[in-house]
Amino acid sequence: MKTINCRDITKCVKDMCIEANTTITPDVTKKIEDALNTETHPLAKEIIKQILENIVYSKKTKIPLCQDTGVAIIFAEIGQNAVISGGNISEAIQNGVKQGYKDGYLRNSMVFDPAIKRENTNTNTPAIIYWDVVPGDKLTMHFTPKGGGSENMSRIAMLKPTQGEKGIEEFIIETVKIAGGNPCPPIILGIGIGGSFDRCAYLAKKSLLQNLDKKNEDQKLAAWEEHIKDKCNELGIGPMGLGGLNTVLAVNMLWEPCHIASLPVAVNIQCHCARHQTAVLSGKED
Repeated sequence: MKTINCRDITKCVKDMCIEANTTITPDVTKKIEDALNTETHPLAKEIIKQILENIVYSKKTKIPLCQDTGVAIIFAEIGQNAVISGGNISEAIQNGVKQGYKDGYLRNSMVFDPAIKRENTNTNTPAIIYWDVVPGDKLTMHFTPKGGGSENMSRIAMLKPTQGEKGIEEFIIETVKIAGGNPCPPIILGIGIGGSFDRCAYLAKKSLLQNLDKKNEDQKLAAWEEHIKDKCNELGIGPMGLGGLNTVLAVNMLWEPCHIASLPVAVNIQCHCARHQTAVLSGKED
């Protein structure tokens, strides 16, 4: 067995918070560059150029890509043989978020009592943590800061099973149409299908972590993702909602079995500033 110290977890999360908010992964940058090469609308091309310039400048200066540095969301995969020492793993992650947002001069966006007082927590915590126990003795953490503009335009529906593929497709395209320019397109769509009311939303968000260079391993879903992307781009919403050929950069789907009477579908929208980082902690031999 290997032991992973909470101090290392905190430092890792801290570094991911800063890195994710200032650096876009190569696969996302490539999709934006592809959009520039295919765009024909002059204003849309200029917007995409500015997006690419912002990516370069942010990485160079370590200034956040966007003023909305988001809700801190962490997908943690902990090996069943890993041993955590030196404290509580949940507290270690929360402390890492606190330190990262403070030391990285990142905006605190979380509020207590969301319905009434809405007072800022001033630490950007609590982070939202999803746990998954996996084989092995490592701790893998996927971090994504989710901005409010794109999150607010996300939707979930409990469709009738008889609505099938056509109903799912119509719901996704309708969601993009309603969103318009609000989520700062060109966007990435995370689609969750099946499971339950809450599980399909989880699947939609998790799908946004997938590398955009890789096609879905399920050939049927891979073809469907491309089809939906093309249909959404036909809407003509374009970069920042000002018209153009590129409204959606990519569509990522995940699905799971569901109840015979249900067809849960969730659409989690991500703006062009698709920020995420992954880190793996191996720990030390006892």
